[in-house]
This record gives sequence, C-alpha cells and structure tokens, in this order.
Amino acid sequence: MQLQLDDIALFTRIAELGTLSAAARERDVPVSQVTRSLARLEAGCGVRLLHRSTHGLSLTDEGDTFLAYGRRLLDSTAELAAEINGKQSSPSGWVRVSVSALLAECLVAPSLGGLYRRFPQLHLDINADDRLADMARDGIDIAIRTGTPRNDTLVARQIGTHGRTLYAAPNYLAAFGTPTTPEDLHQHRLIANSASPALNRWALREGANAQALQVGGHTRTDSSALHLSLVLHGVGIAQLNELMAQPLVRAGRLVPLLQGQFSDERIPIYAVMLQTRQRLPKIRACIDYWAEWLAGMAEPADVADRASSG
Repeated sequence: MQLQLDDIALFTRIAELGTLSAAARERDVPVSQVTRSLARLEAGCGVRLLHRSTHGLSLTDEGDTFLAYGRRLLDSTAELAAEINGKQSSPSGWVRVSVSALLAECLVAPSLGGLYRRFPQLHLDINADDRLADMARDGIDIAIRTGTPRNDTLVARQIGTHGRTLYAAPNYLAAFGTPTTPEDLHQHRLIANSASPALNRWALREGANAQALQVGGHTRTDSSALHLSLVLHGVGIAQLNELMAQPLVRAGRLVPLLQGQFSDERIPIYAVMLQTRQRLPKIRACIDYWAEWLAGMAEPADVADRASSG
C-alpha cells in the first residue's frame, strides 16, 4: 500500500472529532482537501474506512482496524523523531486523557493552565468518565485512575496520593463551635453520602483496635458537588476529598477538623499508559507535570503560599 503519513494522521483526527468539517477547521483547510485526503487513503487501502450518512460518520470494520494500526504508526514516528532529535524542549500534539469525574475536577482542570503555559504546543482531549476505557480501542494516551491496572499491556506510574479529611466552613464553626474530639461530633450536624454508604464510615486512628464513627447524617446527598456546596454554605461537617478541599482551605473557605484523630489512609493515584506509548515526549511531559503538581498540593499551606509568593 502506498500511504502518506499525513493522510493517516488526518484520518485519526476525523475519527476522533466525528466530522470532516471539524477536522478541516482544526487544520484551517477547506473540507474538500480533507475529503481528497480520505479518498486517497481509501484508494490506497482498497477498502472503505468510513460510513458517511446524514447522521454523521462511523468507522467500518476495516476503518476500526486501520485506526488502531494508524495510531501505533504515528506514535512510533513521534518516538523515532524524539530519539533522533534528542530531548524535545517543547512537546507538542494532542494527548487524549481518560479521567474519573472527581480527578477531572480536582486535578486536570485546575492544573491545565499551568500545563499549557509550560508546554504551549500541547492540546488535551479530555474524557471525564468513571467508566474504565479500553485504551487501545479508544485511542487513550493516559488514563488517570486510583487503583492499579490488571492488564499486562499497560504501564502504571504513581503520580500522587489522595485521602479524606473532615472539614467545615468558618461560619458553621462560628455558629456551632469547633469539635475537639471525635465524640464531640455526635453534637454536630454531619453531612452523609447517600450514593456511597461506605464513605459514611469515618475510621478513627487508634491502631489495631481502631473503631469508626458511623454517620447517619443530619443532611444527606448523592452528589459530590452538592456535598461540597453544603459544607461551604455552613450546613454542616463532612468528610471531603483533600484534592477538592485543599485549595478552599488555602482560600480560608474551609477549615480541616480533628486532624490526626481519624485514619489518614492514602490512596494512590496512577497515570496508566499503553506500553507502546509510554516513551512519547508529549505523554511524559503531562505525567511529569501532574506528578509535580500533586506534590505541590501535598505541601502544607504555608509552605505552598511562600513558594507561590516567591
């Protein structure tokens, strides 16, 4: 087959964006040029790669197979260029990221501005979904998840950890007082999670004989966003993810409570990659940046404030 690498790259973007016009806008070229590229590719392969209808585009079986091999070819080409040219000072191109809704909100979104400032030629295509993606089939470069992968074709790198702590808003504490012991919580308004009952078991830190406070809740919700909003509005005390809460602590909008008295179990956060893509400069750049960003989040607030002001 006589195929042009640029036609293959354009086909992958057509498949990812879903329309010829979107691919044309991204390249700032006429749609007719994209159509000619696709026709050239299909003629070279001798098969139809896309179904075109009034409802949009869909891959044929051959197109699905071609997309998987085409991505590998493009990744290998990028890796070869990086090896020949040495370490790239500015990684570039699209990085497709699959991330849980929580980590999308607490890690990817707040860090993205800094990532783009450091690597202005990078572009992220973010799939925020709690469903575990098929990385090869869906063309995912990086999956950010808690827990370790169970697939020999994947490589996982731990980029940080997260945990849960009790928090309240200053106006709640002004109205109801600040608890100093776990027993004090029985006299307070606690916010429970109705979607994940396991999160209502607040484990105490007392060695092997550790017990737990089972929270029924003065108020309950199944929404993590509303959970946070209720705390911020002074409705009560809740156990929140530290990644979500720490920026609000630094802004003076939340106060951590009873630190050291409840379990401080840390849950690892992993960046997962296909073995064939882990060496690509654009992927390494993202993962290194997120590991650095999470390390900064783990610093005490006063240390981080001094670092940012300096």
